[in-house]
Amino acid sequence: MEVLGSRTILRPRDYEAALEFYGTTLGLAISREYPGGTVFFAGQSLIEVAAHGRSDDDAPQVFHGALWLQVRDVYEVEAELALKGVRIVRGAKQEPWGLHELWIADPDGVPIVLVQIPPDHPIRRDVR
Repeated sequence: MEVLGSRTILRPRDYEAALEFYGTTLGLAISREYPGGTVFFAGQSLIEVAAHGRSDDDAPQVFHGALWLQVRDVYEVEAELALKGVRIVRGAKQEPWGLHELWIADPDGVPIVLVQIPPDHPIRRDVR
């Protein structure tokens, strides 16, 4: 199987709050918009926020996963988000596996892991 791209699709309880969070608070650029949806650039991936595909009668959906967003400096991002009033779920720190991670959540509680990859980390090396 060859994967040519990827996207995470979110169907938030409050579409406008999600647009504000991803577009304004996190500062993600818009890839495209369509009636009832907005797609944001997220590095080499996309995040689609859809206002469709769910009725008011639907039970609250559960997202068993997390968004993983790589940043250049997770400590600078933490300071920037704190100034914007974003609740930090888990502060930035280097994990035992070598990555520097910061955990936040979107308005629906979807976990977002902001990751800084050190230059000497195996993810940066081609092991083929």
